[in-house]
Amino acid sequence: MQQIIDALTKMVEDVIAFLPALIGAIIVILIGYGVGSIVGKAVNKLIEKMGVEKSFDETSIGKAFRGAKLDLSSFIGGVTKAFIVILSLIFAIQILNIGGPLGQYLVDIANYLPRLLGGIMIIIIGFVLVDFLASLVGRTLKPVFPEAKAELAEMLRNLLLIGLIAVVLMISLDLMLLAGDMVYPLILGFVIIASGVALTDGLITSITDDHKEFTSVAGYAKFVLYSIFLIIGAGAIFATFEGVTNVVANISWAFAIALAIMLVPIMYAMAKKLAKEVS
Repeated sequence: MQQIIDALTKMVEDVIAFLPALIGAIIVILIGYGVGSIVGKAVNKLIEKMGVEKSFDETSIGKAFRGAKLDLSSFIGGVTKAFIVILSLIFAIQILNIGGPLGQYLVDIANYLPRLLGGIMIIIIGFVLVDFLASLVGRTLKPVFPEAKAELAEMLRNLLLIGLIAVVLMISLDLMLLAGDMVYPLILGFVIIASGVALTDGLITSITDDHKEFTSVAGYAKFVLYSIFLIIGAGAIFATFEGVTNVVANISWAFAIALAIMLVPIMYAMAKKLAKEVS
């Protein structure tokens, strides 16, 4: 009986000793939430008055934001509030000073939250800057090409946009500690496929504008080039998986044979058409 009383007494003493830290942590979180709300609203109003949001809404990223029923000022205000609240949570966890695996787990989560928030901010701000830079380069290059070749400037803009998006993703994933052997091939495959689509559209359009005789096979050419870049991109994405390279190689050979067979009637039709025009 005495042992039970002693155990209960110790538990009560531990609770009483822990109460000041718990109350202090709760106060810190409440203060952080209040300050975060005030500062977040102030940042929201400031961005609205600066007129940045209107210019942002005209970009492709801004239109995507609006499509998701978001606006720049509210988003940045919310991120500011979240950052302050995260700081208060870190301080609160330090005040609690919880030992053991649970305490270490909470500390690890608190230390990771700024990385997560920073990575998200890099993606959003980076995409905005990337869209602005790519559009600026596209407008700068447009006068360099003849008016009939305006699609080439757009193609170069899209290629630059794809490359810069990949860079932003790599930086943000590195910050969030999510980059690795699985992520790098995925981004590389994305870049290959997206660049292939941009190159194919630009080149096919440019060629058919100058050589109308290729218009009838433009769809076939697009299909072939899309498929080639898709296979290469898929190979890059799954390169880290054992045995996938051989599977992709076999698919590539089968695809090449199928395309060669499909090409026979097309070449026959073009040769026949050319013979008629010559005669």
